[in-house]
Amino acid sequence: MITIFKSLLVFIATATLALGSEWGSDWEAAKAQAKKEDKPIFINFTGTDWCGWCIKLEKEVFSKKAFQDYAKDHLVLMEVDFPRKKKLSDEVKAQNKKLDKEYKIEGYPTLFLLDADGKKLTGDVGYREGGPDAYVKHLKELIAKAEAKS
Repeated sequence: MITIFKSLLVFIATATLALGSEWGSDWEAAKAQAKKEDKPIFINFTGTDWCGWCIKLEKEVFSKKAFQDYAKDHLVLMEVDFPRKKKLSDEVKAQNKKLDKEYKIEGYPTLFLLDADGKKLTGDVGYREGGPDAYVKHLKELIAKAEAKS
């Protein structure tokens, strides 16, 4: 009975995260969407099932309505995941390994704003205190600075 209950809780938690998540995992699709919609790519190098700071960032910011509403209208979300338990396809694993090497990732979470060609618009955005409103404010400032440079 306890096993069934635990399985049900895991299923509900996973389904809830999936419904609230708009993060893509296909690099070429993210770049195409960014070009089509004229939005920056917000790329998240993460370890979703083991990285403490990644989980904290998801819980405090990315899962919140304020962030999701902003992201929906202003960002293309791209997740580059390096899980320990969750299974990824061989294609996604190869893509993620290539992106990890290309962007010289040294730790998780590492987050950048990129243009539609994958060029960095910012340094590592990382974790920030203050919840989704403070995070969105910071992203807006970074995007404004990047636009001013172009």
